[in-house]
Amino acid sequence: MNRNELARKIFETSHLEGSFRLRSGQISNEYFDKYLFESNPELLIEIAKHLVKIIPEGTEVLAGLEMGGIPIATTLSIQTGIPVVFVRKKAKEYGTCKLAEGTDIRNKQLCIIEDVVTTGGQIILSANDLKQLGARIRYVLCVIERDRKSKDNLSKEGLELVSLFTMEELKSSVTTQQ
Repeated sequence: MNRNELARKIFETSHLEGSFRLRSGQISNEYFDKYLFESNPELLIEIAKHLVKIIPEGTEVLAGLEMGGIPIATTLSIQTGIPVVFVRKKAKEYGTCKLAEGTDIRNKQLCIIEDVVTTGGQIILSANDLKQLGARIRYVLCVIERDRKSKDNLSKEGLELVSLFTMEELKSSVTTQQ
């Protein structure tokens, strides 16, 4: 599947219309139900094939953010052999009480993996938590960059956003097909 076909398939699979409150608190008349593309094995594998090409050089661990980044990071790990860590929004309060489950991240170069990025707020919180645990983080890799402001927000925190698609690219993949 080429990049344009993938964009169109993601859009057709996940785009919903209506009134939706986003995590950021913003109200949108459209929504990408990321779980519709993430739960589709064929589509998830195709997404990972394209993301593999843009994983930043030097990445030692893929850090999948709860919950949407986890299936993407897992699929990337399987395809690349790069270890993965699963990052909770807050450390669990029982058992090992870990924030990051999986491989050791101390002194490792992590690439945060996310599905859809709107403002980057949770990414910034998670990146700071991971740095407190000794990780080094420069890059965030996502499937859909919903709002260009997210790139600026992350940049202010020393993080570079690398996206497979922008919202505009997904939309244009459908309009150019008609």
